[in-house]
Amino acid sequence: MQEIKLPFTEHLVDLRKRIIICLVFVVIGFAVAFNYSEDIFRFLTFPLKYGISISLTSPYVQLIEKKATQNTSLIFLAPAEAFWMHMKISIITGVIFSLPVIFSQIWKFIAPGLLHKEKKYVIPFVSITTTFFLLGAAYCFFLVLPFAMGFLLTYKTESMTPMISVEKYVDFCVKFILAFGAIFELPVLIVFFTRMGFVTPKTLAKHRKYAILIAFVVAAILTPTPDIFNQTLMAVPIIVLYEIGILVSRIFVRKKPA
Repeated sequence: MQEIKLPFTEHLVDLRKRIIICLVFVVIGFAVAFNYSEDIFRFLTFPLKYGISISLTSPYVQLIEKKATQNTSLIFLAPAEAFWMHMKISIITGVIFSLPVIFSQIWKFIAPGLLHKEKKYVIPFVSITTTFFLLGAAYCFFLVLPFAMGFLLTYKTESMTPMISVEKYVDFCVKFILAFGAIFELPVLIVFFTRMGFVTPKTLAKHRKYAILIAFVVAAILTPTPDIFNQTLMAVPIIVLYEIGILVSRIFVRKKPA
């Protein structure tokens, strides 16, 4: 019994150590971000005031002002609402800046269960997971949210004046930024599950049609607008990431001994 409990206890101690390290870096990131929370908040209003126009002719990518929502007011309805908004965006910023540390601690926690040759992939793992999360967050922030804001604030609102609570606006943006960042980790999860032997690339490819269906269902649930265009903006990346996961897992899947 002692031999069984000891490894489990050591895992708990190690897990606590990893969590504490992550929290320390998040707190440091929060402290730095809080000093610049006003600048971060102004940056967070980008989807409300601006959009990105993509064209097949030069200039291919262009920043445009959204006149319909340019003057939308952000207000706070409680004395402490603005303060807690700054706290919230500082915490989220601290978490995002700490992602390399968080992912490295996740890797170190699962490393004892990996093969010796697999343990050396810590740097690629941290780099790839962080990059994919940031790509998902950027994709949402610069493409999805501007379209969503333009739709939600202009659809049948001719007789209304938009005055949005700053707490609701920040919650709305942060929720979808984090959701897209997490969804862009799909290839990493697929490779992990194939390496662990839970699924095979062949099985994933065989059930591709169900993955496409699930992608559009997830997009319909998570996207902030009911129109098919914004849902496609989310579903298409999920499908592409699914295919990338299958392709990469074919390369890294663990071959079973004969």
